[in-house]
Amino acid sequence: MTERTDIVIIGSGMGGATLAAALAPSGQKITILERGQALQNTPACRDATAIFREGAFRNDETWDGPDGKPFNPGNYYFVGGNTKLFGAAFFRYRREDFASLQHLGGVSPAWPIDYDAFEPWYQAAEEFYEVCGAIGDDPTEPPHSGTYPRPPVPHEAPIAAAAERLAKQGLNPAHLPLGVDIDAWLEGGETGWDAFPNTGTGKKDAESIGITKALKHNNVRLTTGAQVTRLIAAVDGRIKEVEFTEGGRPHRIKPGLVVLSAGAVNSAALLLRSADEAHPTGLANSSDQVGRNFMNHNTHAVLSLHPWRKNPSVYQKTLYFNDFYLTGGPEDRPLGNIQLLGKITAPILAAQTRLPMPAARWIAERSVDWYLVSEDLPHPESRVTVRSERIVLDWRQSNWAAHEALVARFKTILRRAGWPIVLSRPFDRTVPSHQCGTARFGQDPKTSVLDIWCRAHDHPNLFVVDASFLPNSAAVNPALTIAAQALRVADHIKSKDLAA
Repeated sequence: MTERTDIVIIGSGMGGATLAAALAPSGQKITILERGQALQNTPACRDATAIFREGAFRNDETWDGPDGKPFNPGNYYFVGGNTKLFGAAFFRYRREDFASLQHLGGVSPAWPIDYDAFEPWYQAAEEFYEVCGAIGDDPTEPPHSGTYPRPPVPHEAPIAAAAERLAKQGLNPAHLPLGVDIDAWLEGGETGWDAFPNTGTGKKDAESIGITKALKHNNVRLTTGAQVTRLIAAVDGRIKEVEFTEGGRPHRIKPGLVVLSAGAVNSAALLLRSADEAHPTGLANSSDQVGRNFMNHNTHAVLSLHPWRKNPSVYQKTLYFNDFYLTGGPEDRPLGNIQLLGKITAPILAAQTRLPMPAARWIAERSVDWYLVSEDLPHPESRVTVRSERIVLDWRQSNWAAHEALVARFKTILRRAGWPIVLSRPFDRTVPSHQCGTARFGQDPKTSVLDIWCRAHDHPNLFVVDASFLPNSAAVNPALTIAAQALRVADHIKSKDLAA
């Protein structure tokens, strides 16, 4: 079966959903192809054991490591993509992240545009996703042209006390910018939202905001269970057909414009799988950069405990500080971001550590739980390839010494601030810790895959709008940056009438 449409968007995560909503008022026929289904509200959605021990929402897909050993990557395939279970943190990159920045492990490359050019789209994205936040507490916060549309999610009492203890250490604790309606979230159950699936309006994710806005327009159609297998290029380089399967049946769609938003790994894999006689190393790959420069933040969980002080917080995830984001490491180099995790409960801790439930309960009742993020630097051999149609991920983790320094420094701070017991554990490659890179944007077609508007240098009607475009990973959650870029690209497509 073959049909025609003006715009095909492959993937309904943060990039694809935001772009679809922004393009929807144009009246052009837009088809969104999503390999997953819409999440349904079931008891498992608020059941920590089902989520963290049984993996109720994880996919059963496997990728291969460079040694050929398969692993489950932990990505989520639903309408809304990974945002359905994200922590809803909507950070801006700092101004310095847009310039070349020296780290302990090497250089973080500059963007092809500067912060001031990108800032209006950050403001638009914050308004689009109704972000809750406050300006003024974090000295690394870049300039804002407006205010946050909603006030910050309030700290629970133990977190407010933690903020005071950190401030006494000379730090600058600030409210996390969050896409959360706390009242709507808690109506569904007394749990945190971090790593819990959203089936309502409690989290402002790619489905609850982006897809919902897009589908208000009759010219937008969402097709679920549609896994794209190949892009077919014409002699002039334009993408003339998109092949996908739905319900086991093959389909083809003829697009005017194609937007690839399947995520940093899957977008790169699809371009590589679409190799043909004219493009033997894959589509959009004349630079040999497709799949390269994969990044996935260096991350740790840190639990701070006091044996006689309990933490009855329900959601917890409202505080961060960036005092070591730009300085503070050896040679005064950047270290990274420190923010709260969603509250770790006994079932979560037992599932993640295999501790006996009594021990897990004792720790979880007393812990304040932190998430430490350091920048992973791009490397051309850190890459996604395809071997016999299977995805191979060879992640060359970098800048780890800076991350270890951040963990060590934070442990010292926590003990001085009154937590005598501090536990830590790194996250590994099975956790989708903000996968990005693989199709970087830039001015030079010889060193980049996309131009500064995320259009493929090699294909005039192909855009890639997801975390693939990022030339660096910074050290903050990328959701807002992806959304801002999607709004920016949508405006460019409309202003140039590129889908006509």
